[in-house]
Amino acid sequence: MQRSRPAVRIAALRAVAHRFSFGLLLFAAVSLLMVGKIDAVLVDGVRARVVDAVAPILDAMSRPAASVAQLVSEFQSLSDIRSENARLKQELVALQQYQDVAFRLEAENLTLRNLLNYTPDSAHSFLSARVVADNGGAFVRSLTINLGYDNGVRDGQAVLGGRGLIGRIVQTGEHSARVLLITDLNARIPVLVERTQQRAIIGGDNTDRPRLLYLPPDASIRVGDRIVTSGSGGMFPAGLPIGIVAAAQDSIIRVQPIEPLEAVNYVKIVDFHALDPGMAMQPAPGFAQ
Repeated sequence: MQRSRPAVRIAALRAVAHRFSFGLLLFAAVSLLMVGKIDAVLVDGVRARVVDAVAPILDAMSRPAASVAQLVSEFQSLSDIRSENARLKQELVALQQYQDVAFRLEAENLTLRNLLNYTPDSAHSFLSARVVADNGGAFVRSLTINLGYDNGVRDGQAVLGGRGLIGRIVQTGEHSARVLLITDLNARIPVLVERTQQRAIIGGDNTDRPRLLYLPPDASIRVGDRIVTSGSGGMFPAGLPIGIVAAAQDSIIRVQPIEPLEAVNYVKIVDFHALDPGMAMQPAPGFAQ
């Protein structure tokens, strides 16, 4: 019985509160309206304080919605970025193809310009030819070009790259010819060390760097010395650049060819001995004499 008394009191209080709650709320509303009419400044201040107190709560409640909206926006941006990335990859592939073509044409143009700018002292006629095969190997160093006997190409004629002498014609067909490079085992060319005017023979041994042979014992050879043709024997005129001394050790002197022989695409075939106009070279279609 004693334990049930507090519960009875609470129930009675709830009944009284429910009975008078509507009236109390109505009284409070009327009081607020009258206060607002009487003192607007006070009401504005109270409203501002209430807003200040509620604003952090509203901000905290709105953050999840803003986060979701931001996440959706980021997903949309990511999708757009993927599409843009795929498009840029396609454009990059196309540009790389154009770049490869541009580099190839630039190198070809530079090679041809170098060939045209080379002017030996001797009277000569020449043809520009394209390399169609590289016959390099362990036992032979030669090239095949796309001009032959019908174009005026003859055995023994000099073959130059964009910088200097690279070999000579050794076999001629009607529409093609074989060029024996200066690095071939059978190549022997009289040369001159430009700095000291010492005469020697440059001989290939099927390596990338031919040797300098038959030098006098007291010869003074330095790395970096320039090697040119001497004109002896009448095969080539004097002064054609061949290479640079790259190594001089234990009486073995190696010469680095002035022309990168592994990357020759175009050559100039020069006839320094065509005295008979009927034997002079005739330019092939598409090539300038």
